[in-house]
This record gives sequence, C-alpha cells and structure tokens, in this order.
Amino acid sequence: MTTALSYRLTPDRPKQIGLVILQSDETIELDFRKLVPDSVELLVSRVPSGNDVTPETLAEMEQHLATAAALFPRTVRFDAVAYGCTSGTAQIGPGEVAAQIRNGTVTAAVTEPVSALIAACGALGIGRLALISPYVAPVSDRIRAVLDRAGVATPVFGSFLVPDEARVARIDAVSIVAAAESVAKGAEVDGIFLSCTNLRTLEIIPEIEARLDRPVLSSNQVLAWHLLHLAGVSERALMPGRLFATHSPVASRDSSNSAASA
Repeated sequence: MTTALSYRLTPDRPKQIGLVILQSDETIELDFRKLVPDSVELLVSRVPSGNDVTPETLAEMEQHLATAAALFPRTVRFDAVAYGCTSGTAQIGPGEVAAQIRNGTVTAAVTEPVSALIAACGALGIGRLALISPYVAPVSDRIRAVLDRAGVATPVFGSFLVPDEARVARIDAVSIVAAAESVAKGAEVDGIFLSCTNLRTLEIIPEIEARLDRPVLSSNQVLAWHLLHLAGVSERALMPGRLFATHSPVASRDSSNSAASA
C-alpha cells in the first residue's frame, strides 16, 4: 500500500543562471563555483569541442550550441546564460552565439567572454590592453581583430603557442605571472587581459595587479562579472581584482546587440 505524502513548494524562485562550456574545458566550472554566490543557482551544460584549438574546430561549435543549451531543464527560465569560450566567440561572433543559445533555451540575457571583456573595459576606462593567450597565432589574431573593431587595442601581445586544451589547463601560475610581466611591463597599456576560460588565472589576478599596478582581466573573471550583472545579482562570492572591487558595466546589453558582434 502506498501512503500519499503531502508537500509544499518553495514560494520564491531563486536567480538561475546557465553556463555552456566546452567539453574539453577543465577550469571554468571550478572558477564559477567560487565566483557565483550560494544564493544563485548555477546550471552547467557542455558543448562538443575539439582537443586541438584551431579556427576550424572553434567554428564547428556553432553547430552544437543550440543542442547544448537545449540540455538544460526545459522548465527553467534563466535570468542569464553564458557561453564560456573566448576564442570560440571571436570565431563564431557574439550575435550568432546569442542566437544559438536562445534557440536551445529560454533566457532573459546572453553573454560570452568577448562582450563581457568589452563591457569590463568600458567600466574601467580601458582602451589599450596587453593580451596574453595560450593559443596559436590564427586563433589569437582573430580575438585581437574583434577587440580592435570594438575600440579596444591590443598593442602588445604574447602567447604560449599551445595547440591543445589539455596542456592549456596545466600551465602553472608562475608561468602566467612571468608572461604577464614580460609582455606588459613598461608597455603603454591600461590593463592586462589573460585570455582563455581554460587558463587557471583566478587566484593570481591580485598578484599581477600588484606587480604591474594596472587592472588585470581574465576570461572567467569578466564573464562571471557580466553574467551576474545581467542576471540582476549584486551579491558576490570570491571577488578577484579591481573589476569586482569597484565597477559595474556602464550599460548592460545582451551580446546579440553588442558592438562586438561579428
């Protein structure tokens, strides 16, 4: 015999944000668990991605974004959803990324690291960045071109020239700090950008800022900052760097309407 049990439903829906990340990414989900406050529900889906990072493998992800977004629970109406790939966004285009995410799920806003970075630069008054990338030249050059069209110059640039994601996630903190100092020290730039959601940068942002006395931005940092703002979340968990400490986006916009659209 089955006993019918009574129950109640929670009266208020918490803020819910979504994150679509690469199958090969080992870093961004760990970072977001630190950056997103406990009061916000973070749901994660993954999109098929190549082990090697090339313009071709990045462009191929466009075909799978809607399917990855459709794997979120169908009853969820997100406050905001992010796609977690800097170079993939530069290759596919922020507008197309937003369109594909919306084809798969219901959300009030969409963002990705490129639009988030541009918003962060606007908030901090940054027009010239020193850019550190792990990737080969064709991938990095695309990011620089997209930023340049949005009014953010990258006059100095350095890369680890790593072709595969597994190695990117294992580049150690000492190497990243040294790279930032090597590229940015003495350069006429307003800040430093550590590109790639798989690069483990979160804990070293304050150290690099102290050494170079300029704001340091990273893909996961700016993406979490922008995503939480779009979702209407003012509370923060871990808050690394000058960006989180003092600034909000000048104008919050869905990436489908961003000046970074390509």
